[in-house]
Amino acid sequence: MQTYKRFFLVQNKFVFLRHNMNKFSFLWTVWFMEWVLFACKPSPENSSITQNNQNNKMTLVQAPEFHQDSSYEFIVKQLAFGPRVPGTLQHQNCRDWIIEKLESYGAKVYVQKAKLRTYNGKEIEISNIIAQFFLEKPKRVMLSAHWDTRPFADEDSIDQSKPIPGANDAASGVAVLLEIARHLQNNPTQVGIDIFFWDLEDMGNSEVEDSYCLGSQYWAKNPYPTNYQASYGINLDMVGAQNAQFPQEGVSIRYAKGVLDKVWQTAHQIGYGAYFLFQQSAPIIDDHYYINKIAGIPTIDIIHKDISKDHFFEQWHTHGDNLEIIDKNTLKAVGQTLLQVIYNESPEF
Repeated sequence: MQTYKRFFLVQNKFVFLRHNMNKFSFLWTVWFMEWVLFACKPSPENSSITQNNQNNKMTLVQAPEFHQDSSYEFIVKQLAFGPRVPGTLQHQNCRDWIIEKLESYGAKVYVQKAKLRTYNGKEIEISNIIAQFFLEKPKRVMLSAHWDTRPFADEDSIDQSKPIPGANDAASGVAVLLEIARHLQNNPTQVGIDIFFWDLEDMGNSEVEDSYCLGSQYWAKNPYPTNYQASYGINLDMVGAQNAQFPQEGVSIRYAKGVLDKVWQTAHQIGYGAYFLFQQSAPIIDDHYYINKIAGIPTIDIIHKDISKDHFFEQWHTHGDNLEIIDKNTLKAVGQTLLQVIYNESPEF
């Protein structure tokens, strides 16, 4: 946990406000206080909004059945490569496997490469993997997750300099999206679906602004395919642990409230309300932040956050982030919800 002196640093992973109050942090202070005022409305009004969201039932077309066993095996495969730390052979081998799987499902696959410098001065080549389905359909929906793993276990008490397995953070998001891609090959949606796997998300330092999410930052400044746009985006991060909770996160509320409510209402309607909570959580700088802020695509973040402890899942950034903490039921809840959303998306803009 951070001390009060650091003034609203939000978790080790994501820097929000700096103590030295430069122009960047001043603007974030104004933004954050606006969010606080929004989040702290009187409870009866918030309760009414929550009740309305939960009772506002939609007519849903039945989506394909999400197979959690298949998704789980995608996590097993990723972990078999070893930690997917950018710049390593394990990372390259996993990249090639992801590309092969996506192509086997009929996607048009692109790899956006670039050499980026990390906060500690290392120059690393990244590979953002982009898979497009149904290119003929003008309306697009973006689904995304990062596929790299953290090169050190800074939240662990032992072997902090060694990389983590990254079963939940972030093999789970990749696994859910690969299973969705498997369904897309034989079950077309009414809109185009684009799956993005961001690289170099997890090699940041909480004391250095914009040091996380380097792959998505690069893409947001250099969209590929050229001039790419989507109606909205859904980013996944840490979506496979036992007893997962997905509150409505602050950046998502600010930039894509309509998308957020649609996804959460869908989850509740098909029986996964225990995972998708109509509760607000603090803003988090994750890949979706840069997609919103720079690329201008309204994007939400489905991310595990335990509100009662103000923390991510218990094994976050430790060696305990392994297969033992993965729950197939959580994969099912997230995957089936996403399938319901995209198969019920209208082709109308």
